[in-house]
Amino acid sequence: MLAAVATFAVMDLSMKRLVETYPAIQVTFLRGVTSLPLLLAATGLLGRWGDLVPRRWTLHLVRGLLSVFVLWAFVYAVKLLSLGDAYAIFMSAPLVITALSVPMLGERVGWRRWLAVCVGLIGVLVILKPSGNNWISLGGLAALAASIGYAINALTIRILSRSDTADATIVWPLVILAAASGFIALPAWVPLRLEHAAWIATLGITGALAQHLMTYAFRRATPAVLAPLEYTALAWAMLFDYVVWATTPSLRMLAGAAIIVASGLYVFQRERRVAARHSATVGLQDPNAGKDFSQRRRVAEVGRTESNGEDNRTLGS
Repeated sequence: MLAAVATFAVMDLSMKRLVETYPAIQVTFLRGVTSLPLLLAATGLLGRWGDLVPRRWTLHLVRGLLSVFVLWAFVYAVKLLSLGDAYAIFMSAPLVITALSVPMLGERVGWRRWLAVCVGLIGVLVILKPSGNNWISLGGLAALAASIGYAINALTIRILSRSDTADATIVWPLVILAAASGFIALPAWVPLRLEHAAWIATLGITGALAQHLMTYAFRRATPAVLAPLEYTALAWAMLFDYVVWATTPSLRMLAGAAIIVASGLYVFQRERRVAARHSATVGLQDPNAGKDFSQRRRVAEVGRTESNGEDNRTLGS
């Protein structure tokens, strides 16, 4: 899991370097089109072509189009913000997932988790408050919009998982992402430069590799164990900011990130307790009931969940 998080961070570093030259929507297209062949090749090597047959085309289409927005918003955010600032705001996604699981999945969220969600959103506001006369920057709004879209995308995976395979859930939204973003990017297309070939290749390789590492992690451990490890991405973001751009995190960013991370970890802990309590209550009557409850809560425990570790920003992302 730690390797997957680090690989995703390198992918985001590549996107930030590319968006310095190319429009955000073009970088979104490059993210999809470079990873897709690698994922398809892996599917072929594993002999799982039959798993790609989709059953709910409409929902795949919705998720694919939403993924275009999520990844574009995130790329636009890292263009205007440091990686650390964008990551800190984006890490509010698990809190948004918890809040949206009520209307979208019919989950019950106790007052303690609602309080943690509210506290975490205060952390977001701490980061969003810029200097000067403007209250919220465009970069901050883009990161927040990406976080909300990411949460919605994560929750829709739960619906798709009832009918479609994990491979279909990963590949088809990525196909739609590449096609739609490429069509949008075409009118303002900036010719690719040879000196950026290494960054483009890194973008595709790390995107595909990170998804497989995440898949492996979720097959070996529960989301409740893995979810807190995702916050190590913030350390990678701050390291890259310092090494590549000589940028150090502000006190406001560190304070807001600390609030968001603490709130997210508390929500994860509460989710584990609720799942354990539910298992203990109904386990004697139905041994599979606790397992089913845990499966339903996986989406609320971590953003990159279900479909064995899909990155919703890239569907992505």
